[in-house]
Amino acid sequence: MHLNDLHPADGSHKIKRRVGRGASSGWGKTSGRGQKGQKARSGGGVRPGFEGGQLPLQMRIPKFGFRSRVSLSTTEVRLSELAKLQGEEVTMETLKAANVVRRDMKRARIMLSGAVSKAYKVEDANIGVTKGAQAAIEAAGGSVVVFETPTPGKLTKKERPEAAAAE
Repeated sequence: MHLNDLHPADGSHKIKRRVGRGASSGWGKTSGRGQKGQKARSGGGVRPGFEGGQLPLQMRIPKFGFRSRVSLSTTEVRLSELAKLQGEEVTMETLKAANVVRRDMKRARIMLSGAVSKAYKVEDANIGVTKGAQAAIEAAGGSVVVFETPTPGKLTKKERPEAAAAE
């Protein structure tokens, strides 16, 4: 057997239909597009899911669930990954410098996964810490500063911009 004797298996290669090559081919003139209309034109057709103006299926069915946009710029950090840091200070800058988190991430959350070898100091408003991870960091002699995030819509009178401008 030689390479020039090898042939593809029957039916493995479908021959491309050449349209518009004369009436005798069966696919001449309109090339199987029929007469006139949007689908007969070049570039004609409708987008996937379009139902001629009727409310499409993806809009008719009930919606459920929620995807927070904050989660798109938040990443998880395991306790064991903190060993890659140079110092004991844990900030977004030090995590990015050590390639623990991607450069486009704005927030991080430290999870209890792995062990902590030295005392770390977590003091960044953009870094959250789970209860288990906080207990593990404090057990190793480190410290965690918890920042209160204001709940949207629950601003006090002093924090409201229009109230401050009126006074």
